[in-house]
Amino acid sequence: MDFWQRYRAIDARDTRFDGQFFTAVRTTGIYCRPSCPARTPKAENVTFYETSAAAHDAGYRACKRCLPEAVPGTPAWNLRSDIAGRAMRLINDGVINRDGVEGLASRLGYSSRQLNRILSHELGAGPLSLARASRAQTARTLLVSTTMKLADVAFAAGFSSVRQFNETVAEVFDMTPTALRSTARHHPSAPASTSLTLALPYREPFDPGVFSFLAVRAIPGIEAGTATSYARTLRLPHGDARFSVEYTGAEYSATANGTGEGGTPRYDGGPHGRPLVLTIGAVDLRDLPALLSRVRRLFDLDADPVAIDGALGADARLSASVAAAPGIRLPGALDPQELLIRAMVGQQITVAAARTALTQLAAAGSPSAAPGDGLSRLFPSPAQIAEAGAELLRGPRRRIESLLAVATALAENTLDLGYGDDLPSLSAKLLPQPGVGPWTVGYVAMRVIGAPDIFLANDAAVRNGIRALSVGASPITGTAGSGATPSSDFQSSDFREVSPWRSYATMHLWRAAAAAPRNSVPPTPAARRAQPTKATVQ
Repeated sequence: MDFWQRYRAIDARDTRFDGQFFTAVRTTGIYCRPSCPARTPKAENVTFYETSAAAHDAGYRACKRCLPEAVPGTPAWNLRSDIAGRAMRLINDGVINRDGVEGLASRLGYSSRQLNRILSHELGAGPLSLARASRAQTARTLLVSTTMKLADVAFAAGFSSVRQFNETVAEVFDMTPTALRSTARHHPSAPASTSLTLALPYREPFDPGVFSFLAVRAIPGIEAGTATSYARTLRLPHGDARFSVEYTGAEYSATANGTGEGGTPRYDGGPHGRPLVLTIGAVDLRDLPALLSRVRRLFDLDADPVAIDGALGADARLSASVAAAPGIRLPGALDPQELLIRAMVGQQITVAAARTALTQLAAAGSPSAAPGDGLSRLFPSPAQIAEAGAELLRGPRRRIESLLAVATALAENTLDLGYGDDLPSLSAKLLPQPGVGPWTVGYVAMRVIGAPDIFLANDAAVRNGIRALSVGASPITGTAGSGATPSSDFQSSDFREVSPWRSYATMHLWRAAAAAPRNSVPPTPAARRAQPTKATVQ
């Protein structure tokens, strides 16, 4: 977006752009979210910044009226595969808190000096400033949403000392931590347990179908899911964690961050949105920023659904599906290594068969140190799979050997993948591994790094979804009841017209395939000539 496009967005107070850029006003020394209800400043007094950290470094403080830190993050970090995007994914996961700038730089293959120069040029702030802004955002969330002691908030947000925490909050928000806590419109009552409850901000619309996606793949004892909730145990750098997320229509006042027009409560999810409520049953406070970041990635809460739906809805094959399920999300991954194992187990079998195989494999996992709510185990580590997988896995010997080889490589760190990868690096790491092909690489890219433009052309469910949607849509107008199949004269078979959002198109196709009655959609002649080679875990 250029200057005037952004200026028009702030003049319209467009909530879609909250978190995607920040507006700083020279005459007030304040930076705001684009939808700030304050009077629109004169254009000559406005500077736009890609990140809140850049605004901090330029000497601006956060607006007390619109709370720019209380917004979803930018979808750019998944859309961008450059160093800046990869670095931001790792910073949000807490890499600097754990390993410092040197650790971040080594993961990206640069020196710390080079990385600082790149990020300063691309984002207006260096890695330390970006991490500091992330800590400030986490601290604000905890201050207004929980009754945690201030010292606990400081260390949970990633600060090395209470003094550093106090100084950062005062500099960023122009308030002490106690004063910032007092700004919460509704204060949570003292909890009866040690759990934390937070509301997760997101951009509307939000399609809760992601809960069903996770529920049908949930491994008993490790995960539990319904159409509106998901819970699981998780291994994090400093210990085990347990959390649940619920999509609820009930009023949730504990984390209301002010009031909207007419004095109505405005939640982090949006002025009229149903809140997503995160309950953390157990976690080492040092792992809290990483857990928050991974949960947000799991539910794709930083996506821009209006932009995505606008592109997908223009395709006649997808228009009806987009209208029926606006705001579809791309499920992420809580653990990149676990996701690779799950993808390999399910890459040539159905969802139900994959879940059965993974349930058997889960016996290799250790009991969780944070049990509760029927969740008592952890997904097995690569080392545990390499040791016990041969006895637990069923199927062709070659497939089992491939899984064991990859698990061994992960356990020995000869294979390393994570949120800092991009599609080329994932391909270079995974394709040489036995039993890994282009489908697996694409699926891992979708789930681990949130790659938005993956189209799994040889996926059986994708092809079934195309056939299911083609029964009721016209290739040109998308009108129901035509019985026509999409014409190659107007639309490409790889959905390139909706790029860079083909991963979201894949989600619509998977949903259509799952909803279609079995054997109700006969394959087209072209589909019969090109039968898919995979019945995938999708």
